[in-house]
Amino acid sequence: MKTLIGRLEEQKILGQALKSDEAELIAVYGRRRVGKTYLIREFFESHLILEFSGVHNATLKEQLLNFRNKLDEVMGLSLSSEIPVNWTAAFEMLKKYSEPLLKKRKCVIFLDEFPWLNTPKSGFLSAFEYFWNNWGTKQDNLVLAICGSAASWMIQKVVNSKGGLHNRITKKIRLLPFTLAETKNYLAHRNVKLDLYQIVQLYMAVGGVPHYLKEIKPGLSAAQNIDTLCFTKDGLLNTEFNNLYQSLFAEADKHISVVKALAAKPAGLNRQEIIAACGLSSGGRATLLIDELVESGFISGYIPFEKNVRDTIYKLSDEYSRFYLKFIEHARSTGPGTWIKLSAAPTWKSWSGTAFESICLKHIPEIKAALGIAGVFTEESIWRHVPGKGETGAQIDLLLDRNDFCISICEMKFSTNEFAIDKSYATDLQNKMEVFRQKTNTRKTLFLAMVTTFGTKDNAYKVSLVQNDITLENLFV
Repeated sequence: MKTLIGRLEEQKILGQALKSDEAELIAVYGRRRVGKTYLIREFFESHLILEFSGVHNATLKEQLLNFRNKLDEVMGLSLSSEIPVNWTAAFEMLKKYSEPLLKKRKCVIFLDEFPWLNTPKSGFLSAFEYFWNNWGTKQDNLVLAICGSAASWMIQKVVNSKGGLHNRITKKIRLLPFTLAETKNYLAHRNVKLDLYQIVQLYMAVGGVPHYLKEIKPGLSAAQNIDTLCFTKDGLLNTEFNNLYQSLFAEADKHISVVKALAAKPAGLNRQEIIAACGLSSGGRATLLIDELVESGFISGYIPFEKNVRDTIYKLSDEYSRFYLKFIEHARSTGPGTWIKLSAAPTWKSWSGTAFESICLKHIPEIKAALGIAGVFTEESIWRHVPGKGETGAQIDLLLDRNDFCISICEMKFSTNEFAIDKSYATDLQNKMEVFRQKTNTRKTLFLAMVTTFGTKDNAYKVSLVQNDITLENLFV
């Protein structure tokens, strides 16, 4: 097995499956390029007896031909077996191949891009259900891993199946992009030596997607790598955006419209605002579309303080999508030096603040650890007050409502050096906390935590306002 970077919890789950004395059916899902195939393939390398992948938009006949060819390959045959007439016949062939091996040792069968195998009128899913329920569940030496990038399909048809797979999944893994710490370790493993600030700059553009990070070249700065990836005609991320959504969603244009609406509103939108902004119907289809984007990891939902799930605010959480829509989609110039020029413009400064906030929201466990409250039960939320006549508005992008009768209000600021609180910003902070206390009637103690790149500069305003100072080092733990 090659070195697997990070994925410690996921590796623990897969390890438990190997040690199990019963049949295991593992569902792994997550967005495209996030490393699902690599994780399964490398972890189970010495136990794999078959790895087969569905092909996007292939016909039933093509899928069955590919299956026959793969089975012949692992059996050492020269394409001599018949092409199965349907998936029931295909799974019968798989049973005959697997049974002798299962009598000897623990075996893993890996069906990748599982949703793509379920072509219209193919009978794939019902055949698989029968195969697993009537044979697979009785094979104590069998681990069957099914994997898919169409996360919403995997959730609806497999994990939360109301049909033949109901309660049949024994383990599930929702694979997310690398954290900052995992990104740092992955880059170091590939001999890319960058400091934390440079890594955050990269993360703002490509996120923690392993396939994108794989393209980062040693010896180049973050800006140089972003130039190559995003602003050259052959750069991987120059045209990735549409391919990404088209490969995951049947109605990708509608998903893209939601992503674009959220990119234009960094503070986020609720369900009704999304429906209005995108011209969607207000029925269940809009809810399903939003859920598909959430499950695939492109957007995230945040329940406002003291509200319920119906008031959820959705924000764009995919770094690459945010970067593409702001800087690549309508770029007037391309080629070497493009990003160095763009990143010096005033628009980058305001955009980077929003991008950094989004990164921080993905690293709440690290923020809690830095605050010393990792073991304290907390509810994370956002809060905003839309002012009435004669009132002052306020917005908090992250607050941690703690079980120790305190609330940590987190202010996230991206800067190229120590962040300095001036008189104007100090007034804004004081006003924000006061409005929050008045409008929520909370009696809890309010702690202000600054989350910045290089820390908060010592001055009178910091001393009087800030209880906790969190830096990049804390986010990379």
